[in-house]
Amino acid sequence: MSKDDDLFPEEEVQEEVQEEVQEEVGGQRSEGREEERGEKEEPGDERVEGRDEESTPHSDDDPALREMIDDNFLEYASYVIRDRAIPQLDDGLKPVQRRIMWSLHRNDDGKFIKVANIVGYTMQFHPHGDASIADALVTLANKRYLIEGQGNYGNIHTGDPAAASRYIECRLTPLAREQLFNKNLTRFVPSYDGRNQEPVTLPAKIPLLLMLGAEGIAVGLATRILPHNFGELLKAQVAILRKRGFELFPDFMTGGIMDASDYDDGRGRVKVRAVIQVKDKTTLVVRELPFNTTTETLIKSIEDAIRKKKIKIRSIHDYTAENVELHLNMLSGQDPQETIQKLYAFTDCEISVNSAILCIENNRPVELTVKEVLKKLTHRLVEILEQELEWEKARLLDEFHNKTLVQIFIENRIYKDIEECKTYTAVQKAVLDGVNRFRHLLRRDVVTEDVEMLLAVRIKRISRFDIDKNRKDLDDILIALDEVEKNLKRMVDYTVDFLKALHKKYAKDYPRLTQISEDGFKKIEVRKLTASELKIKFDSAGGYLGHAMKEGDDLLECSSLDKIMVVWKDGRYMMMPPPEKLFVDKDILYVGVFDRDKEFIMAYTHKQTSYLKRFTFGGAIQNKEYSLCPDGKTKVILFEEGTPEHVYVKFAPMKNQRVHQQLLDVAKYQVKGAKTKGYQITMKKVQNIATKRPRNWDDSTNLDPNAVMDF
Repeated sequence: MSKDDDLFPEEEVQEEVQEEVQEEVGGQRSEGREEERGEKEEPGDERVEGRDEESTPHSDDDPALREMIDDNFLEYASYVIRDRAIPQLDDGLKPVQRRIMWSLHRNDDGKFIKVANIVGYTMQFHPHGDASIADALVTLANKRYLIEGQGNYGNIHTGDPAAASRYIECRLTPLAREQLFNKNLTRFVPSYDGRNQEPVTLPAKIPLLLMLGAEGIAVGLATRILPHNFGELLKAQVAILRKRGFELFPDFMTGGIMDASDYDDGRGRVKVRAVIQVKDKTTLVVRELPFNTTTETLIKSIEDAIRKKKIKIRSIHDYTAENVELHLNMLSGQDPQETIQKLYAFTDCEISVNSAILCIENNRPVELTVKEVLKKLTHRLVEILEQELEWEKARLLDEFHNKTLVQIFIENRIYKDIEECKTYTAVQKAVLDGVNRFRHLLRRDVVTEDVEMLLAVRIKRISRFDIDKNRKDLDDILIALDEVEKNLKRMVDYTVDFLKALHKKYAKDYPRLTQISEDGFKKIEVRKLTASELKIKFDSAGGYLGHAMKEGDDLLECSSLDKIMVVWKDGRYMMMPPPEKLFVDKDILYVGVFDRDKEFIMAYTHKQTSYLKRFTFGGAIQNKEYSLCPDGKTKVILFEEGTPEHVYVKFAPMKNQRVHQQLLDVAKYQVKGAKTKGYQITMKKVQNIATKRPRNWDDSTNLDPNAVMDF
């Protein structure tokens, strides 16, 4: 939520209502319990006869109370949506912002004004506290377009706050002064106390809604409009008028690199990365920040990643002033490019920003796309420019009419006709009759107001009246009037000329700050970056397994995103996240990174029969114990990853035993699930079984074609 929203705390309101209801219901329940505890009346108790105990004036089922709550909540919700949190489509401003701009306009003399004074002026229109007004003004000033600040307005890069409003000053920018206000085209309504008039919307001729962006949370609604580049918006408006295609992408004050492939015309999201440069083999420098982050929040996210051992950074130094300069010193031997990838993966050096354009149009909240917003604003721009031309035409006609009347009045000495008049009515009639003799020189009829204007002409003006100059003024007015009428007939071209002139004058002051990645961001393989993040150790003496242990044998390296598989000698197995320190006992058979599709080969003895199986673990529930063997007395005699070519089996020596070994072709055994019983290989006692050829192996042994027996 942005600082200028100044919303009512909806949650607190709802909690207060719930508390009131609970107190009310609780009171009724306690009364009921008192009645249940005993029906005896204590001495001095009195009961009012005829009172209906079941009906209470504030019952939950009271329709009047329910209707009152519904009406009040709807009014509150409507107020928050329309008059506080959601910006208007027409001028792109929230009410507090509009009131600030109107106060600045009313007091504008080109000089800087104390922000505290503007806050005071704004409070004549804004029915809330001064803190929200000051915060909203600082936010607007930091967006550059509308308010020029003088003093400490904070730092958008570091997150440092602005100085108190009594210490800083502000004034309108030339862009705001020229393009936001026109009293003749503004509709006013009474302020909250009825003492002043405030504008409903400002006749803005620039697309402020997309220039400034907005964030706001209302009752059941939220908006997040990302800011766009001023010059690009003007070019897009020209494209709309010329009926050509265009694309628009956000532009952020903090710069950065942006992937807008999922922007979806304002209905999706963008990814923004910090600009990180390699200074030398051990130092990285952050030069630009992602949207809505500061060096303070970025440092905090990097420190969190360091604590979680996802990144190895020795020290962080912040030299940010006017520009961002954040130095990250790596440990020796670190790859700078790999570290940059880890910064994007595990810190706020890369963030995702969602966009949802919700605004007020015709007193109703509407959800639009960027192109829809800009088309509506372009259409409104044409209407505003047309209204300005119509107003200018009316002004020129009035000026031409007045100057012509004065010339007729003086040049033909009509003022002489009033010398014999004895009443004011006669004077008015004499002047009206006199100028009507020259009606053919006028463009409209003479009215009473015109007569009053002529009677107000001073003798000094009559004596110094310059007919030649007046005629030149009339010719200039006719030329200007002709130009206005031509423009009214070519409104599209006139609007295009207006936008091009505006672009030429101001676009250079607002260059694009955020770079657009043409190919998008390549997906970061987080598991590869963190493949050696954790070192799993096993303490065979104590039976503990984990990555936070100081003693024990190193078993494997893995990522915190991985899951590991633990297999015991009795055939039990469990999938779990990498533990810090976990007691697993001493009879561990296998520990490895879990891969549901990895193939294993296993042999075990169950009830004096040996079985062999190839399998994959498949799916498993985390921290749930499973078994690879049938229940009962079972012993795993072989467990290995992968698929060997042969399995070599040696039997224990027995009397009258002819065959002492067996060679198994593993390819004949199908890969099945972890819970399969497997294939019976022998009922003889197995002395040794291996996937590698033993030294004393008799090569004359043939493969047993009947060895594979599926159970």
